[in-house]
Amino acid sequence: MSSFKEKVIYQIYPRSFKDSNGDGIGDLPGIIEKIPYLKKLGVDMIWLSPIYPSPQNDNGYDVADYFDIDPVFGTMSDFEALMKQARENDIDVMLDMVFNHTSTEHQWFQNALAGEKKYQDYYLLKPAKADGSLPTNWDSKFGGVAWEKFDETDLYYLHLYDVTQADLNWRNTEVRKKMAEVVNFWLEKGVHGFRFDVINVIGKDAELVDSVAGNEKSLYTDKPIVHEYIHELNQASFGQDENCVTVGEMSATSIENCLLYSQPERQELSMAFNFHHLKVDYENGEKWSTAPFNFQELKDLFNEWGEQMARGDGWNALFWNNHDQPRAVSRFTDDQEYRVAGAKMLAATVHLSRGTPFIYQGEEIGMTNPNFALIEEYKDIETLNFYQELREKGLAHAEIMAIIRSKSRDNSRTPVQWDQSENAGFTTGTPWLKVADNYLEINVKKELASGSIFAFYQKLIQLRKDYPVIAQGNYQRYKDQHEQVYAYLREYQEEQLLVLNNFYGKETQIEIPTEFVSGTVLISNYPQQKVGAQLILRPYETLALYVGDTKI
Repeated sequence: MSSFKEKVIYQIYPRSFKDSNGDGIGDLPGIIEKIPYLKKLGVDMIWLSPIYPSPQNDNGYDVADYFDIDPVFGTMSDFEALMKQARENDIDVMLDMVFNHTSTEHQWFQNALAGEKKYQDYYLLKPAKADGSLPTNWDSKFGGVAWEKFDETDLYYLHLYDVTQADLNWRNTEVRKKMAEVVNFWLEKGVHGFRFDVINVIGKDAELVDSVAGNEKSLYTDKPIVHEYIHELNQASFGQDENCVTVGEMSATSIENCLLYSQPERQELSMAFNFHHLKVDYENGEKWSTAPFNFQELKDLFNEWGEQMARGDGWNALFWNNHDQPRAVSRFTDDQEYRVAGAKMLAATVHLSRGTPFIYQGEEIGMTNPNFALIEEYKDIETLNFYQELREKGLAHAEIMAIIRSKSRDNSRTPVQWDQSENAGFTTGTPWLKVADNYLEINVKKELASGSIFAFYQKLIQLRKDYPVIAQGNYQRYKDQHEQVYAYLREYQEEQLLVLNNFYGKETQIEIPTEFVSGTVLISNYPQQKVGAQLILRPYETLALYVGDTKI
């Protein structure tokens, strides 16, 4: 069995986790300080968002040097101390590999600007069209066009993301070798995990063409050559480490491709992230909107991905939250009246499913969106760009702020709420991003003393290790047309598991298959009730019924 199937991974966004020196920005010594807390939670691996030298235009996803630590986070000796402390607590480390682009401050790009032809071929530089217009009509994912003038030349460089993030030319063999060198450097430091940022957009065609009728993403996403590049990287680096866990962040991907990325015999990646389930509250596909989530669409996506990835022997990375998403407890539940029950229900939906669960910092104590009042309190480049765009389109300030409060990436980037002291115990200085106002009520210290969400997460993490049906079982939808309940079945050898999740703040009834009526309740977020052929699920109730012979 692949050990990653039993693991639970915890994402740390370093600048918001814990600040040790009072400069308002989280750092590596801050993470070291909290390793015992993560050990107590029970996670197997911590994934750190980028900690490399960077101008921080996109909070570290604009890398200026792949082989060092940004001074804002500490030093290489701090990183080595973190590795040692993690190992002593049986926790592995996963690093973020940002390989689609580099910062324009990276030495390669600077060499290219200085006229060195070798380095110019590291990037996607194209001349304008004959009529003087941009090389293609592509848009940047952060707003505006995807091309920027390359210094005083007649060329433009591609940036699918921020203007300071120049896309690399993966068709260049030398670039691919350099990427393998980066992975091998960190493997030698004892790193056993890698998360590859937007890795499925690295395979651009030799000739780039204009998009027509909304087909832009298909021109650079999930191209067949991407699989060749990832396999080559696997063989030249992390594939040599049998304990290595890898996950690809897949932008606008498909089940067919994620099967290819994650089938063991293909030797690409351990698993894949997809984001389709986090677009079910996009009005007409538009992120910057305030639509209620489409529950049936959410279930259909979970069921389709769960069943097809199981059938094809692929593997999903399961998550609700990360550094780019609003807090799920605010997004999918009533975080005022049912925050605790809602947080547990959301946790159970992914931790009991087929795939490797990821926890994002603060999720295990039920942190919520901060609901900042002022645009000035937001720092995220994407948020600020879209504020300007929506203003130019004529939307009123109040309307835009309502959208931003629900969708900004800063919702998940507010500092972790450790205790009730000033700035929630995150820093003795001024935090780089304001702490959410509810930190007096929601914080680690209070949660450990008298809360129940953290303990619920501890139990879910342990269940995955104790019951093979959770780590290894197949996936099958159950009552998929129910108006309030997302339910699924897991089976492995003689074990069966039925997981029921009420996604609404009102009671509902659901039928229970006969074989589960006498089953064991493995976990629930309410006091246990008698299980009959019909079951009343309370607001945001989650319940897992087990039939089998595993006795813990």
